[in-house]
Amino acid sequence: MLFQLVRQLWQRLFTNLFPVARMPDSMTEALEAAEKGWIELNPPVGVNDHFRGRLNYDRSACIGCKLCIRVCPANAIEFLPEDKKIQVHVDRCCFCAQCVEICPVKCLTSSGDYLISSYDRKAQIVTDTGKPVKQVAAEGV
Repeated sequence: MLFQLVRQLWQRLFTNLFPVARMPDSMTEALEAAEKGWIELNPPVGVNDHFRGRLNYDRSACIGCKLCIRVCPANAIEFLPEDKKIQVHVDRCCFCAQCVEICPVKCLTSSGDYLISSYDRKAQIVTDTGKPVKQVAAEGV
């Protein structure tokens, strides 16, 4: 236990830095001070290459095999029998990416989107996002 504590003293932090060195009294005042150049803001931390964000779903590629539904631990994927397709409830999703890994035709992919909150519940249901941008760019070349 003591060894682990000493080792952690020299390890890099895993959390993102707050935008300013010290907590300001008001975030509005801090942003105004940064605009005037009185304080320096820490740059935002980029998204990791293996980040599992909001799911993209290519409806035209889906074959309706329901494998994604079987592996989803959060029951976030619903089968639509009239279309023989799925819809993903992002508000229930735990972003484990098991559905992405098991999909035989790769119609489900994880995006880098992490700002997914919304006041509209229907905005949290993914029915079709089309082909992912990287895949479309690769096919166009």
